[in-house]
Amino acid sequence: MFAYDFMIHACIAAGIVAVVSGCVGYFLVLRGQTFAGHALAHVGFTGATGAVLIGAPPLAGLVLVTVAGGVGIGLLGDRLQGRDVAIGLVLSAALGLGLLFLHFFTAYASQATALLFGNVLAVDVDTLWAMLGLGLLSLAGLGIIARPLLFASLQPDLAEAKGVSIRLMSVLFLAIVALATAECTQIVGVLLVFTLMVGPAATAQRLTTRLGAGVLLSVTLALAQAWLGLVLAYYTDWPTSFWIAALSGGTYLLASLTRST
Repeated sequence: MFAYDFMIHACIAAGIVAVVSGCVGYFLVLRGQTFAGHALAHVGFTGATGAVLIGAPPLAGLVLVTVAGGVGIGLLGDRLQGRDVAIGLVLSAALGLGLLFLHFFTAYASQATALLFGNVLAVDVDTLWAMLGLGLLSLAGLGIIARPLLFASLQPDLAEAKGVSIRLMSVLFLAIVALATAECTQIVGVLLVFTLMVGPAATAQRLTTRLGAGVLLSVTLALAQAWLGLVLAYYTDWPTSFWIAALSGGTYLLASLTRST
């Protein structure tokens, strides 16, 4: 299958996304903000459809609006009791705009389908470079805030007493999640963003409680699921997103059963 350039591009893109989502997703699950990741994917869909309508690149609109949504959620709800309300408000506003954009988007049905379910086989070289840049930016940002973020996630009251801004950590982290979500959408689409952002990380946390080992396992699982999903899609002609989702869900179920026995 590597005789085809589009398959090579797909493997590189899936690898970039898997590494980023494995790292970022681990903290997302640890902080109990998986709903935020799901909401940001829908916010990004609104941005991408809006960008297409005005003739701009979909990825640019996806990233811009997703980051804006992440920052908005972080500013509106920095603590657990305020997060769901903030996420609901941002998601509702985004879905309202998305509905409006879809009203004018009927002429671009194939592009809408690709945004909803992903189309990793259509990734070109320019998109690869953009994804690499976004991935490096996400990982660099996560590396910078990792220690205070972990402190704020596990012991928020003590962290705040020590001078760590809970609100700032929430805003910065959700901006990073937004970048990672925008990348994941290129592979598995808006509706399946949980697949790579949450599945491998949740599985890793079922198998180990050590931070370093957990992040490494999360990345390894994400890479394995993304690449194996591509291989299975190539030989079965079934959608890549389906295979990645099936592998992610099956791995988590197996890890849960193993731990319970």
